[in-house]
Amino acid sequence: MAPPPLFPLPPLLILLVIVPLFPTAAPTATTLPLYRHLPHVAEAVASHHHPLSRLAAASLARALHLKRRDPNHHSQKGSGGHPSVPATAALYPHSYGGYAFTASLGTPPQPLPVLLDTGSHLTWVPCTSSYECRNCSSPSASAVPVFHPKNSSSSRLVGCRNPSCQWVHSAANLATKCRRAPCSPGAANCPAAASNVCPPYAVVYGSGSTAGLLIADTLRAPGRAVPGFVLGCSLVSVHQPPSGLAGFGRGAPSVPAQLGLPKFSYCLLSRRFDDNAAVSGSLVLGGTGGGEGMQYVPLVKSAAGDKLPYGVYYYLALRGVTVGGKAVRLPARAFAGNAAGSGGTIVDSGTTFTYLDPTVFQPVADAVVAAVGGRYKRSKDAEDGLGLHPCFALPQGARSMALPELSFHFEGGAVMQLPVENYFVVAGRGAVEAICLAVVTDFGGGSGAGNEGSGPAIILGSFQQQNYLVEYDLEKERLGFRRQSCTSSPS
Repeated sequence: MAPPPLFPLPPLLILLVIVPLFPTAAPTATTLPLYRHLPHVAEAVASHHHPLSRLAAASLARALHLKRRDPNHHSQKGSGGHPSVPATAALYPHSYGGYAFTASLGTPPQPLPVLLDTGSHLTWVPCTSSYECRNCSSPSASAVPVFHPKNSSSSRLVGCRNPSCQWVHSAANLATKCRRAPCSPGAANCPAAASNVCPPYAVVYGSGSTAGLLIADTLRAPGRAVPGFVLGCSLVSVHQPPSGLAGFGRGAPSVPAQLGLPKFSYCLLSRRFDDNAAVSGSLVLGGTGGGEGMQYVPLVKSAAGDKLPYGVYYYLALRGVTVGGKAVRLPARAFAGNAAGSGGTIVDSGTTFTYLDPTVFQPVADAVVAAVGGRYKRSKDAEDGLGLHPCFALPQGARSMALPELSFHFEGGAVMQLPVENYFVVAGRGAVEAICLAVVTDFGGGSGAGNEGSGPAIILGSFQQQNYLVEYDLEKERLGFRRQSCTSSPS
């Protein structure tokens, strides 16, 4: 067996991305820069919370949100009918917590940063000068970039009878709500229910929420405009980053569905380039295949069908996990879900650290400890303080550590053999003190064979996807990946 990889100990950095979403009229792909999104460092220091602890907590909260069942949403399939023309946008790293991009909305266009999220399907942006963001990660309300519908000649409110209103409300609820809904601006005395505005929406995420009204406006790119793009005009949010969100999951409200994209791909920039505007990752809308070296995994439908939230997720045909080259014995729910939405593996750009259900996490963590073989002492202080484990203390004077490989094996033979910097993180203040497995779990709810909980058993997060080209081939129902550098210099 090959010796375990050596883990260089870089400074503590974690990423997120920002991307512009626009197809162009040209036959070449449109690439958008991606930015990393990190918790505000000054805020973390002032509150005496380690940034890794905040990321672990946020990752777990996000995972629990993805796992919960939401009976208050109505799922509906659809197609935007727009031709698929490749487009590329740069993705740049920032300091407040995820991967995002810049979208241009309205007439004339207003550029806005939005987070790339493959685990949800509704796009929303902070809206109007009265937008309120409570407990958000921006330094001040005035610093939040907002969209102003009144300044756009192409902006309109979505009506109750518009099919897209059912993206955020059930048909049964609309029958009552629409009769009491306020009228659209300019409608003379509301003569018909069709002139009523779609009732306000509320979307709950793992660590916060957002609420507002559905609008339709023009989404723009160089040489191309997509009229009638439906999105949320959020008026109030709680514990959200200072930007909007672009939903890239399955379902009619998503960006890929509304733009009629046969595929999209992204390359998530390494965390060491955080807040460096000189380099970027990329988001590609449309385009051809990823080319030489791509490995493909079948995308499988949720066993729960279109039931929300599970119908939004991209499930992968996982076949096994190895640690240090040895297969880990995992429960069947790691590989396939059931009709209630429990189990299976999904990929999600909005989760930072990969989540493993307790029934999956414990054998993986035990395998990591066994593979380390007692070469390094466990760091209980780091584990207790960060919510990550196992953590291993860095031997005094050491500049590297020999750690076991972690690999995901998929149907068809594809193997994602992660570089060690994609699944271990450096922990400690000032001088490095420990390294920790960058995986989270919830020990409170699903650790027994008879208490498995709901939702995906594995959520493959963005930390594990750093420096991978990841392609969502929606036509062929497959996900492709290839390890490569995601850095590029914007022109």
